[in-house]
Amino acid sequence: MSEDKRSTSSASHDPDRESESSRTLRALFIERYQDLKSRLARRLGSLEWAEDALQDTYLRLNGREIVGDVRNPAAYLLRSAFHVALNQRRADNRRLNAEEVEALLDLADDAPDAVRVISGRSDLERLKQVMAELPPRPRAILLAARLEGLSRQEIAQRFGISVSLVEKDLRRAQEHCVARFKKIRRPE
Repeated sequence: MSEDKRSTSSASHDPDRESESSRTLRALFIERYQDLKSRLARRLGSLEWAEDALQDTYLRLNGREIVGDVRNPAAYLLRSAFHVALNQRRADNRRLNAEEVEALLDLADDAPDAVRVISGRSDLERLKQVMAELPPRPRAILLAARLEGLSRQEIAQRFGISVSLVEKDLRRAQEHCVARFKKIRRPE
């Protein structure tokens, strides 16, 4: 490697030169802070976001050295602050705010409470008792229609009876269940 190439190569990685570049950017940042803030606020639509982004940008400038030359320091600072603001917005969009957290805590629980569960179980037991009072075929027809979702025609084929007889047995079974259930249901 020639002497000229070594001196050029070492100059681009010279710590003093990098420190000088960082110092220049920090000085320009302080000098042009108001201009950077107003330009960034126009781009972001918020003075508060601009101030936050500039503060983070300054902290980042202090925390690291700039590698290489910056051709347009003012544009570099504005672009850096803009990217910081975009990253902050993305992070904010992923987090819930206090109102959203409060709303989630106040959501109504759709699960039944203990009283409803016990009442439902009691109703189910009473329904089983009422169903047990039915003759076997009407009970089986009622279960096929309501639990299995079979059509009247499918039920008729299953039991080898007419559709009209299925409808008659089904109607009687339902009427019996409603009447008996009302009688044995305790008043609320």
